[in-house]
Amino acid sequence: MGLPRNYRYGKWDYHGRGIYMITMNIDGRKPLLGRLLGDVEGAWVDYSPLGRAVSEQIEACLALYPDIQICAKQLMPDHLHLVVWVKERLPVALGEIIRRLKIGCTHAYWEDTFWEDTLRMNAQSTNATNTIPSGAADGLPSGTADSLPSGAADSTDAPKRRGPSLFEPGFHDRIMMHAGQLRSMIDYVHDNPRRLAMKRARPDLFTIRQDVRAAGFTLAALGNLFLLDYPMKEVLQCSRRLTQQQIDQQRDLCLCNAERGMVYVTAAISEGEKQISRAIREAGFPLVVLLEKGFPKADSPHYKFFKPQGVYFEACAMGRLLLIEPNESLYDNQEIERAVYAKAGLLPHTTQRYRFLALNELAKHLTTPPATPPDASPSGAPL
Repeated sequence: MGLPRNYRYGKWDYHGRGIYMITMNIDGRKPLLGRLLGDVEGAWVDYSPLGRAVSEQIEACLALYPDIQICAKQLMPDHLHLVVWVKERLPVALGEIIRRLKIGCTHAYWEDTFWEDTLRMNAQSTNATNTIPSGAADGLPSGTADSLPSGAADSTDAPKRRGPSLFEPGFHDRIMMHAGQLRSMIDYVHDNPRRLAMKRARPDLFTIRQDVRAAGFTLAALGNLFLLDYPMKEVLQCSRRLTQQQIDQQRDLCLCNAERGMVYVTAAISEGEKQISRAIREAGFPLVVLLEKGFPKADSPHYKFFKPQGVYFEACAMGRLLLIEPNESLYDNQEIERAVYAKAGLLPHTTQRYRFLALNELAKHLTTPPATPPDASPSGAPL
């Protein structure tokens, strides 16, 4: 698609063409939109009346903008995901359109019968009044529903009931940057119920999982396995010859990318990689770290008691970290071997340099988007 990359510096043009994965969280992450049903492989969300109203509002609001196509939509109990394709330049910024969408959904929330029960509970616990608090509804003052486009959120008549916004302030967006990511985005959105069911079925993020398969390799892993499926991943690799100034520049670039939704995969070997990985963790962004020898052996008495130390422990507890140790077969893999030899010559497989270079090659495999079949794009969306 050839999208410009100046979004890295916070200058992305949200009026222009692009493909976005958008996430909006319900205020307080209350499960108002529905409930998860089924087992892990058959998980689905049964929409509540409010969830159905929100789904309809999304369709109605975005239908007012013919240059926006919904490629995927998934409501979860306490948040929702959209993948939208902006095909032509918009009359207003995408953020303004999302704000209007949220206003329409909030009006549906005020009119929903659930709101009456919520209001009574709030009144009992906090003496709340039936008014919009300052800053609620994404800054929508009383009466400004008239500013919405005709047909959106029943804008001609402001709702009689008023209350706080249905959503947390703002929204999260991820911009498609590489060919092949659209299908990954769509799959990621549609797979949300299964991932939530897995999380509920296996809440312990500190269990070492053996025989994890990814990119054709066998791995041991601890942490948030869903990071392997995240559609936007990139290798973090720094030459050992970088100056501190160059490391600082790459760190700032990586932090901008991470804020926009990129997940970095790194072996954290060189000084630059260690510094940038630390900055990413400290900023609260997710990270995948490849280890040469990171876990105790399965027959070790320490195996079941193992947990990552220090900042790794905190990141793992928050679901922001995945630690990976490849099976020994990685180092004898012919494709990995050829790539390492092309860079460093005939190194013995047992040397640390060979194994570190092999980890860097594994990182490239883990971040390469899968091939997209020709018919995978919705209605001819660019891949």
